[in-house]
Amino acid sequence: MGGGHQRGPGLLLGHLFEPRLGRRFGWLWGAYGASALGTWLAFGAFPLIAVRVLHAGPAEVAALSATGAAVGAAVAVPLGPWVEFRRKRPVLIATDLARCAALLTIPLAFALGALTFLQLLLVSVVVAAADITFRAASGAYLKALLPAEDLLVANARFESTAWTTTIIGPPLGGAAIGLLGPVATVVADAVSYLLSALGIRAMGGYEARPARRDAARGRPGDLLDGWRHILADATLRPLFLNTAAFNALVMAAEPLLAVLMLGRFGFTPWQYGLAFAAPSIGGLLGARLARPLVTRFGQHRVLVGSGTLRAVWPVGLAFLGPGTGGLLLVMGVELGLIFCCAVFNPVCATYRLERTATGRVARTLSAWSVTTKAATALLTAVWGVLGALLGPRTAIGLAGALVLATPLLLPRRPAPLPTTPEPAPSRA
Repeated sequence: MGGGHQRGPGLLLGHLFEPRLGRRFGWLWGAYGASALGTWLAFGAFPLIAVRVLHAGPAEVAALSATGAAVGAAVAVPLGPWVEFRRKRPVLIATDLARCAALLTIPLAFALGALTFLQLLLVSVVVAAADITFRAASGAYLKALLPAEDLLVANARFESTAWTTTIIGPPLGGAAIGLLGPVATVVADAVSYLLSALGIRAMGGYEARPARRDAARGRPGDLLDGWRHILADATLRPLFLNTAAFNALVMAAEPLLAVLMLGRFGFTPWQYGLAFAAPSIGGLLGARLARPLVTRFGQHRVLVGSGTLRAVWPVGLAFLGPGTGGLLLVMGVELGLIFCCAVFNPVCATYRLERTATGRVARTLSAWSVTTKAATALLTAVWGVLGALLGPRTAIGLAGALVLATPLLLPRRPAPLPTTPEPAPSRA
């Protein structure tokens, strides 16, 4: 896939016009867009509620992110094998409805004057577990829905949609909070999951029952099968370690950045949202370029190159200051980071699906997400303590310095695809 005989910008521009992927994918894509918009409307809602309503400090805000992710990951561990041997659409709908119901308890408790930090923790656990389960089921469903040659196109569309909603969501969410109160965006997020469930329900079509009929009993080995597959693959293993380390270190600094911007430096919610929304234009560009770059330079080169470049940006957040200069610094760092991640993410997602048999996708993606969530939870808790001891700025700088080492974990050389034959996907 090096494509060395094709040169010039025409190749890149030509790939901006992607093929149609069918009506059922269209519904799936629309459902994803609805839930992604709700997520970004509610960007930073839990830390904001914790700080502004419950008067939580840096350690408590970090604990909110860490505990929810850790316990949610633990709850999701047995759900991966359970999802593997069931039809995926009902699982997708159920997890959307579970997230909707859990989130709606927050505005209800707020209206009654009964909202507590414990409730925020419990809701974050439910949402985290449902997120992992949804990702596992949706990845398996996507691989069964589309042929292999369309997977990168589909993943790039999801990535592009994610960054589009990132541009729109946080500023609108910040404005909504200013006009309607701190829990307004939580209501919007809950409604978005309801819309997602309705969209997936509207897809229709036949979904074959997975082969194993004794899934209800399960096997103890199923819990570890996803990890076995990842660690046994010479290229998935380093990629797995790289993404877990990178995501955990970047996310561990997020609560401290929120405390620094919303607390010490006095940025308003709309400014905080703008700092992450405006740079997301880089995400749109990166996602659109992922497929043409792979066509020209090859999957492995793009994976390693974008994975390396994304690591150079986070350390810049250590130089954050107040006022316009500080806001522009955050926006510049996020622009570079987001562009590189938007190229990396769909290529990585496609790479995982290509190297995983259809009957093992849900367990593999579940193991991947559980590990990433658990690593993020652990480092978020550690960085909460470091933020209290060393100050938020120093802790953010330390995380950025460690991110610089993550490219060492990327796979050094490409490997051939597995030779196990795959069943043909159904477009029924």
